[in-house]
Amino acid sequence: QVQFVESGGGLVRPGGSLTLSCVASGFTFSDTAMSWYRQAPGKERELVGHITYYGRDLAYANSVKGRFTISRDNDKNTVYLQMNNLKPDDTAVYFCNTNPPQDDWGQGIQVTVSS
Repeated sequence: QVQFVESGGGLVRPGGSLTLSCVASGFTFSDTAMSWYRQAPGKERELVGHITYYGRDLAYANSVKGRFTISRDNDKNTVYLQMNNLKPDDTAVYFCNTNPPQDDWGQGIQVTVSS
């Protein structure tokens, strides 16, 4: 069974930083491209960024480019999202999943950027 467990969210002031983690299981993590997605209130889920299975090729949504960094540790089945210079528009529930995504999603983790 595919599972994703996200952690590391919380409340942060504008300009602050957070690092999210996601532990995945139920598939061969080291052979699978991974992505972070987010869903803001009243909006559809959107792709934040993507990392290939070997971790060398990355891509980001324009809205987060230069501020967010995705990385992965294949030994720990974990993908990370380092978020810097956070803005109120980054407030959302963040999810990790494969790319393309599996049908099963984790619960996600809330990130709130507010003063």
